[in-house]
Amino acid sequence: MKATKQALYYGIFRLNFFEVFVATTTDIRNNAVIIFKSKRMKVIEFQHVKPGKGGAFVRTKLKDIQSGKIIDHTFNSGAKVEFIRVDAKEMQYLYLDGESFVFMDNDNYEQLMVSKDVISKNKNYLIAGMNIDILFDGDEILDVRLPAHVVLNVDSTEPGFKGNTATGASKPATVETGYELNVPLFINENDKIKIDTRSGEYVERAKNN
Repeated sequence: MKATKQALYYGIFRLNFFEVFVATTTDIRNNAVIIFKSKRMKVIEFQHVKPGKGGAFVRTKLKDIQSGKIIDHTFNSGAKVEFIRVDAKEMQYLYLDGESFVFMDNDNYEQLMVSKDVISKNKNYLIAGMNIDILFDGDEILDVRLPAHVVLNVDSTEPGFKGNTATGASKPATVETGYELNVPLFINENDKIKIDTRSGEYVERAKNN
């Protein structure tokens, strides 16, 4: 975070070579990395809740960066939280090389290999030429940050039927990355569809270029 915001923090310190600052639940954001139960966790989702009775709280969905496990946790509003300072670098995805995904630095054209363990389920949305943010703690690659939505081509699905827009009816489809999801009955092969990378669900049919 910039120096102008450091006045909001309770302190900055080093923990096992991580640079950590202590703030409150007010500073929780999607893609923030925190220390939770001695583990580095990425914030996948969060929601500030103010119930009619009782104290306010923040409902979160956290991803263990090392194991990939996702958990739900609720923080009391205003509780102190340990955040890890991370750097984000936009890089272009090139190709898959064995067990690693190869990215290119758009500034100096150097290539970086990122293991499948780090990419995890994000591989479902990666296509060559896509720019995404890679999150670093020093020289260590922590995670990748995709846009909220991607547009992918439908490679295979059962034929659709004109006028078939039954509410809630769906069928399986496989997109160009090999990822399979449910889509409305009117979607055809070679259609481009918008997918929510947070849920993996179909959003809408996109315009074919």
